Amino acid sequence: MKAKATLKQIAKELNVSVSTVSKALNDSPEISEQTKTRIKEYAKLKNYKPNVIGLNLKNRSTKTIGVIIPNILNSFFAKVFTGIEKVAEEKGYNVITCISNESLEKEINTLEMLSNGTIDGFILSVSEEAQKLHEYNHFKEIINDGTPIVMFDRIAGEVDCDKVVVDDFDSALNATQHLIDIGCKNIALFSSIDNLSVGKLRVEGYLKALQNNNIPINKNLILRTDSEDDLKDKIESVFENNTIDGIFALEENDSVLALRIGLKKGFDIPENLSILGFADGILASRRLSPSLTTVSQHGPEIGEAAAKLLIERLESKEENLPFRTTIIKTELRERESTRKL
Repeated sequence: MKAKATLKQIAKELNVSVSTVSKALNDSPEISEQTKTRIKEYAKLKNYKPNVIGLNLKNRSTKTIGVIIPNILNSFFAKVFTGIEKVAEEKGYNVITCISNESLEKEINTLEMLSNGTIDGFILSVSEEAQKLHEYNHFKEIINDGTPIVMFDRIAGEVDCDKVVVDDFDSALNATQHLIDIGCKNIALFSSIDNLSVGKLRVEGYLKALQNNNIPINKNLILRTDSEDDLKDKIESVFENNTIDGIFALEENDSVLALRIGLKKGFDIPENLSILGFADGILASRRLSPSLTTVSQHGPEIGEAAAKLLIERLESKEENLPFRTTIIKTELRERESTRKL
């Protein structure tokens, strides 16, 4: 059976935007008669069949938001999604959720599949592979075609769109300062997310706190990896070959691993080893003993802020609404894994 052409294919062949194709096929007065004729003739030649979804781009709203999260097992993303869904429901929008599984290819395919009129806009956190390769053209193309994107947590600075982030640098600086304030002098840093933008910012905050307190940077105490498996392979040697009285872990699983290895090595937590981790899932607060002191990212608030930014843009009558970045403040939640001030 002969394949039908899509709006995107027609736009690419004629070197115009998807929005222009959609408007031309709908006889929009914004498009010149010459361009309309050219697009309609080409669409007929390529067996293009108009449908409700295909013509939704600018002229009709689907009242549906596409959400792309990198990892379904991360409790932080689940919390963000609850915030998105809460605001979407209040505003009368449906939500389609997809998972990139940290894959650039899957991220690209999902964007292309949903951006052809199925949804009005996207809320997403960038995949690990896209950040590692610094490959963001697929986001730029979707935005240029008229579909807005709001990025949260993991963002691409070079992409012009609305963003919602936490103050990763300041949060890490304050977390490390807290460890210093309770008497820690040899603070290790454990990271399995060094290839992500948030991981790099948290490292910078840690280093700045040491600098502010005239504490020499000991590279032997800094373990920066790109995966949990790599961290697991190397973490024990840091314990065995160094004096440590504090640990700052940059991701929830990193902090759980640090706690487990610390107990295995015979440390008395928090009396002679204090552990502080980023993110605030169920593991940290309810299922570990001792419970973990954490930096809470307020996932639901991030989701709510992202949904509000997207819906405001979708419903705005202003053509060139300036892009905004919303910063959500984190909160240090003290539990049993750190000494008291």
